[in-house]
Amino acid sequence: ILVAHNHSVSQFISEMKNDTSMAKFVLLGFSNHPDTNLILFVVFLCIYIITVLGNVLIIIVINVNPTLHTPMYFFLRNLSFLEVCYTSVTLPKMLANLLSEDKTISFAGCAVQMYFFLFFAVTECFLLASMAYDRYSAICNPLRYTAIMDKRVCIQLAMSSWICGILVALGHTTFVFTLPFCGSHVINHFFCEIQPVLKLVCRDTYWNEIQIIVAAAFVLMMPFMLILVSYICIISTILKMQSAEGRRRAFSTCSSHLIVVTLFYGTALIMYVRPKSNVNKLLSLFYSVVTPILNPIIYSLRNKEVKDALRKTGMKVFHPQK
Repeated sequence: ILVAHNHSVSQFISEMKNDTSMAKFVLLGFSNHPDTNLILFVVFLCIYIITVLGNVLIIIVINVNPTLHTPMYFFLRNLSFLEVCYTSVTLPKMLANLLSEDKTISFAGCAVQMYFFLFFAVTECFLLASMAYDRYSAICNPLRYTAIMDKRVCIQLAMSSWICGILVALGHTTFVFTLPFCGSHVINHFFCEIQPVLKLVCRDTYWNEIQIIVAAAFVLMMPFMLILVSYICIISTILKMQSAEGRRRAFSTCSSHLIVVTLFYGTALIMYVRPKSNVNKLLSLFYSVVTPILNPIIYSLRNKEVKDALRKTGMKVFHPQK
């Protein structure tokens, strides 16, 4: 996907550069060809609708099925709600820009978008770590599982994830938007992500970028190490099981979570290991748009309990007499 610069956009950008007092930014997005924009609009609109409906469906199914009122599905319900919010931060504005010639976003709007994007992204990091701890408790300590993962502990882990998201997002957003902006107001991206916004700061941002990368690495690596340790213990326990069926069932309970972790952390780590990469925009698209649509698909297709609950819920809705 390439960013096309036609005459009208070039003229608009030039005007924006000359008016450094204007408290607005321009989001270039992916393309400025009307035909391409229309195709992208349809594609991303479908992705957004499927993402919202898929995750809302999982939330509803978990709520109406008592058999799914367990710690594992408590965290999955939080994750599904998080994905709806996460996608809603970037996609609606991107969809509006695809159909509009005015691709501006206010200074305050850009700060708010960055804050909530970071908030939900960091929350997901820690929530995935909480889900890994839940699987560790279930597989490595099955006899004490209900005592370890009681309702109070589940709520505390979920709340801690959301609080960490709030604090990290507030710190990063405040740090970025207290820097001086001048010259170009054009963000070569489809939303207000840290790296593209930093390029608009009118001073050398080398150390600012280093600080953000170090902080981001810490935020990513801390829950990632918890996940890694949990899965080392999980795999070690599974390999010690004598029953092949027991090993299969144990691994199936955490395989969906492992796939989601790989997708989320894989793209996020590449983003910050290679911050100058030309594929940043595509990677951002993957972990901010594509991953949220994959989560409900992964959990519904690879999880027998969710599939059974979906089937029962469908039967109740379409065949209530049965």
